[in-house]
Amino acid sequence: MIFEGQIRKMISENTKPIRYYLNLKDDYLDVNQQLGKKMRFYHDHNECLGCGLDKEIYRMGYCKNCFFTLPEANDSIIRPELSTAHLGIEQRDLEWERKFELQPHIVYLAVSSDLKVGVTRSAQIPTRWIDQGASYATILAKTDNRYEAGMIEVALKNQVSDKTNYQKMLKNDVPEIDLIQQKDLFKIYIPEEESKFYLADDSVYTFEYPVLHYPEKIKSLNLAKQKEFEGTLVGIKGQYLIFEDGTVWNVRGHEGFYVKFEL
Repeated sequence: MIFEGQIRKMISENTKPIRYYLNLKDDYLDVNQQLGKKMRFYHDHNECLGCGLDKEIYRMGYCKNCFFTLPEANDSIIRPELSTAHLGIEQRDLEWERKFELQPHIVYLAVSSDLKVGVTRSAQIPTRWIDQGASYATILAKTDNRYEAGMIEVALKNQVSDKTNYQKMLKNDVPEIDLIQQKDLFKIYIPEEESKFYLADDSVYTFEYPVLHYPEKIKSLNLAKQKEFEGTLVGIKGQYLIFEDGTVWNVRGHEGFYVKFEL
């Protein structure tokens, strides 16, 4: 059986365990059904998420031109504190930026490898946590727009990391941390202007991933360097496929690649 298409980030359903689907633009593949089975896939060409052309993928699934011109790749995507839509100031496309940035956002604490802080749109919960391979998470604050959430995150980054160690996450090397205790400790670092957004809620969200066994050593697959791969799928976590030999493939990291799969 052959599937092919432009790679986009996997779609997930928050079930137990989480269900994953490869999103091939014009087709879908239930990845959970491939657990324990061999997969062969290879990079055929590129298809930029923006212009659709066969050009070298620069970042986030876009060619260099699209990355530096489209609003979907604004600096505020990575650094929410740089958002300016609430001021009516355009970065690349004010209409798009208002729609994306002027909606409820949350600041969260999550444990994927170690404790981290992050920002996402409210509509992206719990998808954001699943995409990062979080084992558990809680909401620290809920804001009216992206800028406000970004300012809280900036203040907290002096106390806690905003990064995930993907190797620890994929090895399931996850510490036990009392998120509610940490939330109470970090409350005092929220800037006074944003203190009203603190969410007094002790809910902790947990996630179960479809993994037959975790690898002891990690080998990252880069289809820009190694065009073809074959292996037995033993797990899915975050946006990664995990194979029996310890190879891991970051699906989201290959957005814009056109890949053919043989199952």
